[in-house]
Amino acid sequence: MNITSSLSPLQNKIMGIPEHDLRLNLHGELRVGRCELLAAQTQVSHLALLSSDKSVDEERQLLAQLCERYDVTPPKVHANSFCSTMGAFRLKWERHNEYSTYTVYHAAPFETPFAEPPISLVPQEWLVRLPGSVIAALHIALDHKKRPLRTQEQLAQLFSSKTVIGSEVTAGRAVAWTDNQIHADGFGRILIHDVDLNRRQAGRLVQRLLDTETYRILAMLALPLARKYIPELARFDKRLAELTTDNIKLESLEDEQNLLEKLTQLSAEIEQISALTNHRFSASLAYYNIVKRRVSELREKRIQGLQTFQEFLEQRLAPAMASCASVHNKLETLSTRVGRTSSLLRTRVDITMEGQSRDLLRSMDRRAHMQLRLQETVEGLSVVVLSYYLVGLVGYALKAAKATGLGVNVELGTGIAIPVVLGLVYVAMRRLRKMVGHAED
Repeated sequence: MNITSSLSPLQNKIMGIPEHDLRLNLHGELRVGRCELLAAQTQVSHLALLSSDKSVDEERQLLAQLCERYDVTPPKVHANSFCSTMGAFRLKWERHNEYSTYTVYHAAPFETPFAEPPISLVPQEWLVRLPGSVIAALHIALDHKKRPLRTQEQLAQLFSSKTVIGSEVTAGRAVAWTDNQIHADGFGRILIHDVDLNRRQAGRLVQRLLDTETYRILAMLALPLARKYIPELARFDKRLAELTTDNIKLESLEDEQNLLEKLTQLSAEIEQISALTNHRFSASLAYYNIVKRRVSELREKRIQGLQTFQEFLEQRLAPAMASCASVHNKLETLSTRVGRTSSLLRTRVDITMEGQSRDLLRSMDRRAHMQLRLQETVEGLSVVVLSYYLVGLVGYALKAAKATGLGVNVELGTGIAIPVVLGLVYVAMRRLRKMVGHAED
């Protein structure tokens, strides 16, 4: 409901203080769903149509066309509710999150309720163009207090059913009956007898009954989903039990990884169903809570021999909602259990991999130690080989000196050179290794 556009710019401030941009729109939301002031001898037809958000503009355009036909001011561009008198009837439109309601009021004397419902006054060619599909349809007739209460036989003929339920409502100020059946015209029926209602009380009573009918059907939308996935969840539960049992029998890292892959696949399937159903189950719970609140606001008193509205809903709606809640909770429980099992298995896999890593490091450490010993051995041999060649060079040098006529004892000189060369080579190799170690650091 767009109120901002209808107010002057001067009202954007209160005593000089700037007003929040959303204040008027939020205030307008509180006015959506307000009750009409009704008098006895009024009939009501109500339609609730499921439709997407994309159809809202189309609904406003259709309302504007109907308003033009009856020379009525159309709804605002961004309005989510609209109510106006059009000729012999009064039309009320409201847009909700996933559905729209069209309620038609006609205040005129009637002898037989539901014989000429208000919806028949609305142009048929306009009705068939409404976007969406009907999820709830209801006729309500408000009898005058001066009319005698209808007998059970008259009620049975009026509702074409022997399963009439009813009670005194609004603390005894009215009596309401219904059969909770869909009749030949596709509508349900509720008859109200005015005992001592004022116009506001009559409007609130009618609105509560309309809300009860609409929200109880919307709440039931989750039931087919629940029935669809109950067998699937049972299979998930069995698979999880088998995988949990297999977790105890694992013997190798490969078995653990295979089991973890199966658990991941199961978790993905559960989360997929949860994502597909979570919105519907949550919405149904919210609708069910509204239904219970609306029924409690009827303030019923029992009529001897008749089932009350609250008893009917407890016997029929409550089990269905319990099934939906059970499936919703089962999904959450399965998701938690799979997550817990996967976490335990991941911990086990991590421990196994840590053990393998530890063994690998130990093996690498042994190989490094062996390489070091081998390197030291090779260094020792290198000292001997290099010393051998150096001593050989010294021997050649002594022989050359002796050939020139110097009195050199070649054998003695070579023998003396051996320990000296060995010592020098050893020291040189040690220094070289230290220099390489410092360079690596």
